[in-house]
Amino acid sequence: MVRILIVDDHRMFAESLMRLLDDEADFERVEIAASVADARRMAAELQPDVALVDYLLPDGDGAAAAVELRALVPGMKVILLSGARDDDLLRCAVDAGCVGLFTKDRTATELVDALRAAGAGETLFARSSLVRLLRQPDPVATPPSELTPREREILELLVEGRSNADIAARLAMSVNTVRNHNQAILRKLGVRSRLEAAAEAVRTGLVAPPRPGP
Repeated sequence: MVRILIVDDHRMFAESLMRLLDDEADFERVEIAASVADARRMAAELQPDVALVDYLLPDGDGAAAAVELRALVPGMKVILLSGARDDDLLRCAVDAGCVGLFTKDRTATELVDALRAAGAGETLFARSSLVRLLRQPDPVATPPSELTPREREILELLVEGRSNADIAARLAMSVNTVRNHNQAILRKLGVRSRLEAAAEAVRTGLVAPPRPGP
């Protein structure tokens, strides 16, 4: 069962979405916060599994709020919500440790599916979007030298956008072992999420940018 926090000051949108989610059997509880301050309070009380956070809030921006909320509720997944679609917002979402950027031109069904996928631990960024984000390595960055050969192999697959299950199947190991390697990679790169690890790997030249694809 998934607990959802909607952080959006557009009351009609938020309440309509809450009613929609209330009809879904796998969403245990849905709450609304209209500001960053309300979101902090609600997150501490609800301990949500997933937060849908609007980028434009009356007392701050959603990317900064995502960082705060993830610190308050470790393990919570955040989807950044925006009326616009551009690479600057994509970068903000990745840097904030979000699992996806969802635009308001998408359908309600797509949004419900995205929240469900985030609750299941999936990353929602399309590979084509990540290619745009990761396409330019930093020529002066110094790659970390302490990754093991196996960690580098897994990192290459992360940059390709592979899921833990895909990586486990390709490398003939358990999903739990892949997760353990992921945690070691995040720690060594000094990042908070798989997406940040992929971005850092390309930025430092540790892994080649991914080829364009679907």
